[in-house]
Amino acid sequence: HQPKKEKERKLTTLTKEEDSVEEPKLKYERLANGVTEILQKDAASCMTVHEKFLALGTHFGKVFLLDIQGNVTQKFEISPVRINQISLDESGEHVGICSEDGKVQVFGLYTREGFHENFDCPVKVVALHPRFSSSNYKQFVTGGNKLLLYERNWLNRWKTSTLHEGEGTITNIQWRANLIGVKIYDISTKQRITNVLRDNVSLRPDMYPCSLCWKDNSTLIIGWGSSVKICAVKERDHAEMRDLPSRYVEIVSAFETEFFISGLAPLADQLVNLYFVKENSDHMEEEFRARPRLDIIQPLPEGFEEISSDALTVRNFQENECRDYRLEHSVGESLFYIISPKDIVVAKERDQDDHIDWLLDKKKYEEALMAAEISFKNVKRHEVQKIGMAYINHLVEKGDYDTAARKCQKVLGKNMELWENEVYRFKTIGQLKPLSATSLSLSPSKGFATLIREWPGELYNNMTIVQAVADHLKKDPTNSTLLTTLAELYTYDQRYDRALEIYLRLRHKDVYQLIHKHNLFSSIEDKIVLLMDFDKEKAVDMLLDNEDKISTDRVVEELRDRPELLHIYLHKLFKRDHHKGRRYHERQIGLYAEYDRPNLLPFLRDSIHCPLEKALEICQERNFVEETVFLLSRMGNCRRALQMIMEELEDVDKAIEFAKEQDDAELWEDLISYSIDKPPFITGLLNNIGTHVDPILLIHRIKEGMEIPNLRDSLVKILHDYNLQILLREGCKKILVADSLSLLQKMHRTQMRGVRVDDMAQNFSVAVFHCRHMFHKECLPSPGTIPGVQFCNICSAKRRGPGSGILEMKK
Repeated sequence: HQPKKEKERKLTTLTKEEDSVEEPKLKYERLANGVTEILQKDAASCMTVHEKFLALGTHFGKVFLLDIQGNVTQKFEISPVRINQISLDESGEHVGICSEDGKVQVFGLYTREGFHENFDCPVKVVALHPRFSSSNYKQFVTGGNKLLLYERNWLNRWKTSTLHEGEGTITNIQWRANLIGVKIYDISTKQRITNVLRDNVSLRPDMYPCSLCWKDNSTLIIGWGSSVKICAVKERDHAEMRDLPSRYVEIVSAFETEFFISGLAPLADQLVNLYFVKENSDHMEEEFRARPRLDIIQPLPEGFEEISSDALTVRNFQENECRDYRLEHSVGESLFYIISPKDIVVAKERDQDDHIDWLLDKKKYEEALMAAEISFKNVKRHEVQKIGMAYINHLVEKGDYDTAARKCQKVLGKNMELWENEVYRFKTIGQLKPLSATSLSLSPSKGFATLIREWPGELYNNMTIVQAVADHLKKDPTNSTLLTTLAELYTYDQRYDRALEIYLRLRHKDVYQLIHKHNLFSSIEDKIVLLMDFDKEKAVDMLLDNEDKISTDRVVEELRDRPELLHIYLHKLFKRDHHKGRRYHERQIGLYAEYDRPNLLPFLRDSIHCPLEKALEICQERNFVEETVFLLSRMGNCRRALQMIMEELEDVDKAIEFAKEQDDAELWEDLISYSIDKPPFITGLLNNIGTHVDPILLIHRIKEGMEIPNLRDSLVKILHDYNLQILLREGCKKILVADSLSLLQKMHRTQMRGVRVDDMAQNFSVAVFHCRHMFHKECLPSPGTIPGVQFCNICSAKRRGPGSGILEMKK
């Protein structure tokens, strides 16, 4: 790709020339106030941008902290020579500074901690870890003839490691997350990922230094000389790792530019380039230094597309070299700072006000009016009217009276004073007829509504009347009479969905009847929020009664931005069926916690689909003790649950009730141990423990002399409970004995009954057991160990195991 040649732009300020047809993308202003005074006596060498302030370094070794307007808030005398680099962490609480005489300082702006070191060679660059404020990330790197990493260990001492050396002076470092460029180094794994080589080695690196910027945590943009490379850091597949680093770099775009690069900055998916420009003189063969250029380009895989290009008139640009320019940007905003020794220019994206001013300046009134209406709406109605009046004046001057009259209705609205002025003007120039044809807005709306109801629909063109009413409503959108009339017109035209929308806005009492009557469920899918704003209970009942027409998933999708309404719907769904909305139970945990805590615990008890870990996390974050206790017990951590009841709720009755439910001796022991030095807790235990734990265990552990409230009553209750238990046991024993005797007698009577025997053998004596097994007496084995007692050989063998019956027979 060969970008188009720069057209000569003679700028009187810092923008494109006034006659340019193409609208500029950026607007410019000089950073003034304290900066002006600084650069009159000194020269800027570097600058770093934070969202809260700016840090400016100078050739005379000073560092100034500035607010966004350029006012000096702090000044540091660092060195007698040039400041080469300033680095700030993300918080803006720590700063790193290096200078040409080898000084490196890292210190807190609001603390006394610091690092100071003098090297025997110039230090060109310093970069703090983005999270340097955190104690776990006390790291920074410096670059000169070596790339050094400094880390503070647990003894509060600084440890130094050499990351790279032997390839000349290091002039630029950019640290983002765990990655350091340009020798892209992963600080988390202590591995160098790759080295991106420069293309043009003939350029002196001290005159044409490398420019770096991170677009995001994994995309590094490199500009060196006139070449640009966009590098993506990617994770390597585990199967390919072997001895290789865990990440690798892929160059996703590379291209050459027309001029030398002095700085780079990302702008969404585009790129802002600051160019150092040399041009040939018309009278002399040698090149001269032209104004620097700030271009917005769209990178492509093998080239780029130029979006905009501005030549900047910075002070003393004729004396500057490529290395004298820098481009810094504010990460959170589209602000770009062009730094040169004697000037600092701020570039920012043009906003809607700038766009409208440019359209007006180019006499593009229609576009300006449309842009103003979209941008301002009712907030700056007077601004829209001002633009509209300029447009009407322009049309009248052109003699386009019909268009001017039509615009009057749109612009003037109900401003009767403006209408009177325009009527007078159109009458003066003899063009009152086109204006009168468009002034229907002056007719009363109630009379119009009455006519619409009284006249048969066949007498007028319904669509024409609808359009007319809609046009009136644009100027008076809250006119309920016109809105009702428009809804009636839509109903007559069988456009029930449009009528429904209006009735919802008006909160018409029969809106639900209209939906059922005309089966408008498909029309309300995108109006669920309006329905619920009107009447939440009726809307939810209707939606749940018609799940076959509007699915639960559709309702949830429509209510995603109104969580309070989503909770009402899902709560009622859960009450109807605990399982239908199970896929949303996890989301409901947060909804109950935010909007309906009283129903959170019942929901957790009844739902078998909500993830307990997620529920526990939410309840602990919000310090919901009762819900946390329930979840801990349900997850099996009963001891922690009991601890929370005792320590956070301090409710002995709940603690006792919980211990009773779990019926765990260890829990009772924990409860007694916690309560033993708390008299009110001891009273509660004495009143309730008797039926589950021996009260003597508790009484023996009470310290002598401890005053316990209502001790006498508690002891009387224990004795009463004990007597009651004795009575219950004796009663149960009597019942058990009576039942046992009755069953024994029944068994005896059953065993004494005769047993019918079918034996065709002749005169054989037979023995029959109660198990109904029958033996000839001669076949019976000898009696067992109990004299006079004979057992069934078959049943005994079954109890003893295989083969035992045969052995018994042999005996």
